[in-house]
This record gives sequence, structure tokens and C-alpha cells, in this order.
Amino acid sequence: MKLTVQLKLAPAPEQAAMLRATIERFNAACNYIGDVAFRERCANKVALQKITYYDTRARFGLAAQLSIRAISKVIEAYKRDKNIRPRFRPQGALPYDERIMSWKGVEHVSLLTLSGRVIVPVVLAPYQAARVGRRCGQADLVYRDGTLYLYATVDIRELPVGEVLDYLGVDLGIVNIAADSDGRTYAGAHINGLRHRQRRLRKRLQAKCTRSAKRLLKRRRHKEQKFASDVNHKVSKRIVAEAQGTGRGIALEVLQGIRDRVSVRQPQRATLHSWAFFQLGQFVVYKAALAAVPVVFVDPRNTSRTCPACGLVDKRNRKTQAQFLCVECGFAGLADTIAALNIRARGRAACHAAVRGGCGVNVSKHPAASRLL
Repeated sequence: MKLTVQLKLAPAPEQAAMLRATIERFNAACNYIGDVAFRERCANKVALQKITYYDTRARFGLAAQLSIRAISKVIEAYKRDKNIRPRFRPQGALPYDERIMSWKGVEHVSLLTLSGRVIVPVVLAPYQAARVGRRCGQADLVYRDGTLYLYATVDIRELPVGEVLDYLGVDLGIVNIAADSDGRTYAGAHINGLRHRQRRLRKRLQAKCTRSAKRLLKRRRHKEQKFASDVNHKVSKRIVAEAQGTGRGIALEVLQGIRDRVSVRQPQRATLHSWAFFQLGQFVVYKAALAAVPVVFVDPRNTSRTCPACGLVDKRNRKTQAQFLCVECGFAGLADTIAALNIRARGRAACHAAVRGGCGVNVSKHPAASRLL
């Protein structure tokens, strides 16, 4: 399984200036190539290279392989939507392959710049140090908030997935970001309080429109994204650990279209649309693969309206947002936990339909999970 590891670079001031200049020149070349590709309606890399290669080298002073990388980056962007002229930020990512990047051990990397190669130290935390030795393929150089990062691809060996007889159902929601079929809830009122506080602060700063407010907004622009990623990492880690420790798989609801399926009151819309549910699903999938825990995806329709005791499906079962009470048999409980129980049951049903007596579902082969890897 291939993962992306963020590596912080620690270049000397003159090295940092050379790398920033290379990034800006590279993206300027991408904008020029993008103009040509859009004008000529050319989405073929070989054909576009014949048109722009020599002009790109002459205009921007890029080395041969940097010019090739710029053409490839433009083609990837242009193919996504041929009705839009591809545009690139001055400090957009610069892809390095093996021809213009080489590793000097694990703590230094050699990168090509406009003025030749520079050997840059890499700052390794324990997590990165344990994985950087398995790096493969190209890496992206990114300049963000005054710091240079190298996003390297590493190849991690997956453990063989065994058979399981039961699943841990996981329901995603608004009040609780996740709830499992054992009755645990993850990231509830405390996390939502922090999210609301950050949203109120952002709203006040945007309303002021002063220089100082804009500077503060600029400093804070990644804070909420990092906060959400940190919470998703913690939640997914706990879910996978619980499933692994009890010898179960994980049953998740299909994440595609989650915002379209859920209807909420107007005050809750910002809370729903501001959380990275897709990212949480990605984290669960890759952490489960590393821990040899099978993952299945099930249809989430009516999971919060179905009674796990008698099977009645009725919207009246959902008395409130938080509580479930079956109008037929009187079975009651927390609505999120009830939904997780139904997801667990559907996961077990899918498992037994595929393999009698157990299921070791490989997430990379599951059609609903293929988008998450």
C-alpha cells in the first residue's frame, strides 16, 4: 500500500531562496504551457511536449527534466476539465522524480534548482523515520507558511487480512462525529464547541476587513484544517484499535453523498458541511489495512429508522435527533448507537453472503472503498 509522508526540510537561507525561486519559475512555466494547451486544445503529453518543450526551456531557463515535469503537471490538470484554462499558483507544488532528486541516506535529499543541485537536511520525527526508508517514486516539493516540505510516497507492506465473524459498526453524524455499535461515541460536544468557537472568530474577523484582521485570518487559515485532521486521526486510530483488539472487522456506511442524504435544520448546516467525513473514511481504511483489519462498506439508508430488535422501518422511530424508540416493540436507545448496530448487521450480512462462516474483505478490492485509497 502506498502512503504519502510529509517531510519537513531544513535548508540554509540561500538554499531556501534557490528552492523558492525554482518553484515560482516552474509554476510560471506551467501557466505558459497551460495557455498553449488550452489554445491548441491539446491534451496529449507527447504532442504538447513537441510544441512547448524548447520554448519553455528558452523562456524560463528550466532544466530538461523540470520542463518535462511542468508539461506533465499541465496535462494532468487540463485533462480534468478541458473547458477551463489551467492556472497554477506561483507557489504550487513542484514534482520531483528520480532524475532530479536523489536521497543521501535518510536525513538528506539532493534537489535540482535553477542554479544546480542543493543537498538539504530533512527533519524526521519518529513516524516519518520509521517509513522514509521505504520511499518510492516521485515526491512533491511544497512551500507553505514559510516552510518547505517534501511529500514523499512510501510503499508499506500490508499484513494479510484474516477471516472475522463479527464487525464493529460505525455511524457518522453531526453531534457525535462517529458512534460505534458497542455504544462508544467519538468527538462529541467538546469538539463541536471548539469548532463553533473557531467559526465565530472567523466570522468576526471577516466582518472587520481591517489589515490586522486579514493578517490574523491568513495565519489561521490552516488551523481549522489541521484541527479536523488531528481529530480524524485520533478517532480513526481508536476505531481500528478497538476492532483489532476484539478480532472484528469494521463496517462503515458508504461515504459518497453523505451531505445529500442527511437533512438537518439550518443552524446545523455549517456543522455538517465543515467536517471532513471523507477524510475520516480514508484514515480508517488505511489504518485498518496496516493493522490487517477487514473493512466493508454498506448502504446507510434507513439505518437510523430501523429497529434492530424487530426490524420495523418507520420514521416515527426517531423521536428526536438523539433518541430512538421503536413504535412497534418499544426498543429504545441512543439514535447514533442504533444506527451503528444496523450498520454492523448489514456488514455481517454482506460478509456471510460472500463467504460462508466468515469474511476477510480486502478493502482495496471493495468497489465502494476503491475511491478512498
